[in-house]
Amino acid sequence: MGSVHSCNPYLGNWKLKFQAVHNQMVASALAVKKCHEIDSEAKMGNMLCRLENYAESSKPEDQLQVLFEDHFNWFFTDVQAKGEYPYYMKRFFDENDIHIEMGEDDERILKEGSVDFITISYYMTYVMRYKGETVPKPTGRLVSDIKNPNLEMSDWGWTIDPIGFRITLNHIYDRYHLPIFISENGLGAVDKIEEDGSINDDYRIDYMKRHVEQMREAIEDGVDVFGYAWWGPIDLISSGTSEMTKRYGMIYVDIDDYGNGTGKRSKKKSFYYYKKLIATNGADLENDI
Repeated sequence: MGSVHSCNPYLGNWKLKFQAVHNQMVASALAVKKCHEIDSEAKMGNMLCRLENYAESSKPEDQLQVLFEDHFNWFFTDVQAKGEYPYYMKRFFDENDIHIEMGEDDERILKEGSVDFITISYYMTYVMRYKGETVPKPTGRLVSDIKNPNLEMSDWGWTIDPIGFRITLNHIYDRYHLPIFISENGLGAVDKIEEDGSINDDYRIDYMKRHVEQMREAIEDGVDVFGYAWWGPIDLISSGTSEMTKRYGMIYVDIDDYGNGTGKRSKKKSFYYYKKLIATNGADLENDI
């Protein structure tokens, strides 16, 4: 029997993939335009999974790879925020025989339907090494193959880099000069229930505290950040590993990786910390819960 992927017309077909992407971005721009027509004061943003990259060395080739990786990460937001295709995609399209079929009004729609703010997720930073490609292709990898020895890691090997958060917020604002909302920032970890039922997830509080501190530094730098949300308020199945053991929430859910459990929900220590963080608008970050 053949692979289940053999009938997938999108597998390895860059033309079909980027045509689909184009259609989605036109649809997004039309949604922004319609929102503004309904309410001229309303604001709409996009969603960027920001992958901040460091070069493995000072070699120019490694720096070049960072540029390549950044271009593919910026691409969608460049179109949605600037309202036009970025220059750097032309060579990739030409050398991969990609020809986007555009409607006669598509370019105008993209320009008129640019977003009002940038929404991002940020979890970790990546290390890049030159791959020897003059014109690279996007990898789609969520976790870097190269580990950063200067950073601690989560239970699942994700780097913990609060300063990288400040760096990426500056990069985003410098590129777009649009307000930023952080919709995802969080730590997947194994939580232990104590005999009294409490869950003392100080590691999650520490992660949150350090990232909010660096977000405040970015705001002091001049970055316009108008919102911060934790991923996620309640434990849920990890999309990356399809398990409940990797818990992100501030509320514990009594369900295991196989769906067994009562479903009972319990507030972790981080719940009360986040409550205080909201009440003080980030002014009080001490872990004195």
